[in-house]
Amino acid sequence: MDYKKPLPGIDIWSRPFWAGTRAGELRMQCCGDCRTIFFPPGPVCPSCQSRNLTWETLSGRGEVLSWVIFHQLYFKGFADEQPYNVALVKLDEGPLMYTNVVGTDNDKLAIGMRLEAVFEPATDEITMPRFRAVQP
Repeated sequence: MDYKKPLPGIDIWSRPFWAGTRAGELRMQCCGDCRTIFFPPGPVCPSCQSRNLTWETLSGRGEVLSWVIFHQLYFKGFADEQPYNVALVKLDEGPLMYTNVVGTDNDKLAIGMRLEAVFEPATDEITMPRFRAVQP
């Protein structure tokens, strides 16, 4: 694959997340004590500091909280998609994540728009989660 956009680094904390995206799933950490589901992953729960953590497979559904449209080209890999959006999505299970909404014109984005995860292979190791509008 010839993926030209910036790629995330995979570390001990994020490896299960990226394994999930390769499998077509959104997986995030869940605290075994207070049941908070959180992202990005880390060594302790951000709510209660517990180390009793598991990985949960989420629904992959959520809604747009906010977004911005990039007209400036910061990375050459985005040239064919310009202008492109970066959206803040609130997942149904609670966590927030930044991503792109694909398959929808930028002028159609709206707060509260319902979304579902889709997965874009970038390399043999990394599959990027994106979101698309859920048809009513």
